[in-house]
Amino acid sequence: MTIYKNFHRIPSTLVLLAALPLGMAWAGSPAPNDPHRGGKLRLMSTAGAGTIDPHINYTLQFAQIFQGVYDGLVAFKKAPNAEAFTIVPDLAEALPAPENGGKRYVFKLRRGIKFSDGRELTVNDVAASFRRIFKVSGPTAGSFYNGIVGADACLKTPASCTLAGGVVADAKAGTVTLNLVAPDAEIFYKLAVPHALIVPADAPTKDVGVNPLPGTGAYKIVSYDPKKQLKLVRNPQFKPWSDEAQPDGYVDEVDYDFGLNDEDQVTAIANGQGDWMFNPLPADRLGELSSKYARQLHVSPLTAMFYLPMNTRIAPFNNLQARQAVNLAIDRNALVKIYGGNNLATASCQVLPPQFAGYEAYCPYTKNPGSKWTAPDLARAKDLVKASGTAGQKVTLLTEDTAVGKQIGTYVLSVLNDLGYQASLKVLAQGVEFTYIQNTQNKVQISYSNWYQDYPAPSNFLNVLFSCGSFHEGSDASVNISGVCDKGLDADLNKAMSVGVTDPAAAAKLWAAIDHKVTDLAPVAVMFNPKQLDFVSKRVGGYQFSGQFYFLWNQAWVR
Repeated sequence: MTIYKNFHRIPSTLVLLAALPLGMAWAGSPAPNDPHRGGKLRLMSTAGAGTIDPHINYTLQFAQIFQGVYDGLVAFKKAPNAEAFTIVPDLAEALPAPENGGKRYVFKLRRGIKFSDGRELTVNDVAASFRRIFKVSGPTAGSFYNGIVGADACLKTPASCTLAGGVVADAKAGTVTLNLVAPDAEIFYKLAVPHALIVPADAPTKDVGVNPLPGTGAYKIVSYDPKKQLKLVRNPQFKPWSDEAQPDGYVDEVDYDFGLNDEDQVTAIANGQGDWMFNPLPADRLGELSSKYARQLHVSPLTAMFYLPMNTRIAPFNNLQARQAVNLAIDRNALVKIYGGNNLATASCQVLPPQFAGYEAYCPYTKNPGSKWTAPDLARAKDLVKASGTAGQKVTLLTEDTAVGKQIGTYVLSVLNDLGYQASLKVLAQGVEFTYIQNTQNKVQISYSNWYQDYPAPSNFLNVLFSCGSFHEGSDASVNISGVCDKGLDADLNKAMSVGVTDPAAAAKLWAAIDHKVTDLAPVAVMFNPKQLDFVSKRVGGYQFSGQFYFLWNQAWVR
């Protein structure tokens, strides 16, 4: 197959990448007279990432942007590497101690913080933002915030959501009280992710699409065209209150341009016409980049996976044997080469990445089942397809129009045909594909996707991607793409989250068992765990990689 013709030399050229820098020391906000302050940073991506609504958008691409535009009650520390997983107070003055047996948290709001439109932040904005999560049917309303008192009623009838008794604003005291149905060991993580960001109380209770909402961060979005550009400038109302939560930025303006393909983006950065690109670097350029631009490359480990969701509700993948056959047939080594080689990805069969609590190596989908993937087993896979009775059925594979997405799609298409299906490939724009494959109305059978952690806990993979609460019929925000809803699995998930409140070690064992159970159910075919390779222009200084938000664009400067 011609797909491999450009990759024979990659492993040797990528040896150089192993010695590349892994980030810099955290600096915090620049001083007002810092000589690096000012200028325009030019970011690039093949396409925009859909809606600019922070309570609805569920992409790393815009989560990376939102962290410099909006704030939550708490935040992940804006710092390099694993230090970024630390929770710090943001709009709240301090991290409150748990009350009522871990079911109540009282947040004291900082005073004097203003939205970018000049209005002062109030406790009513906070309470309304939590209600809005449900009113707009946010993708994590049923998995992150369903433990808030009153959330059940909000999930049933979002339009009339009040969260009565769950979120209580006290204007006189300047506090917001959060009451939970049960203790939640991950509640601060859930409050620090973009879906819990605070917007004005009068924000529309529907998807705002391309119209940005005011925020309290160091920058504000002034325009957004998903096909052309997202533009940010300094928020004139911003005065730093916490370098850890929301540091001031260096550049005066950020232009995030869309429309160039991956190859042209690399060329633009090499020529100094762009500063950074969101998309994975094309594998056929890695040799050139590692030899000519090594000082402009940064490699960082990720807690993420690339995978193939299979629709468990329609043929042929409503059949377990058909799903297992795909898992057995794919050559994960070939997929790793497509992504860029062993220095940039590691083959995997299971959902949890190696760095997570609960990870126990497990791979039943290989020629030698055990803890590690070794080779595909096409013969056994064909036997399973035959036994399933699905051979000969038509299958359409959906992928995105990035270089990596199209190459992986082309390869998987060949595997599906080898298994005996009548397979075809449909390529969609990157900004469209993720929402399209989530909506059951589109009847997507199998697709290409990836998952990057929202926060460092196993539930963020297993509960978010495979619980009944994450499946929403007919919605563009149904991240349980495979549509699996298993009551026994849900019970296991709830037990692991409950045990984690008091006994993290015991919970880790439960998560390991759940990870293996999901792998056996095969709603997805996990391909590999990636590493991040950032290529920046010569103009960029102060590069930092956050384990939570990746490239900290607002902490970089331009020469």
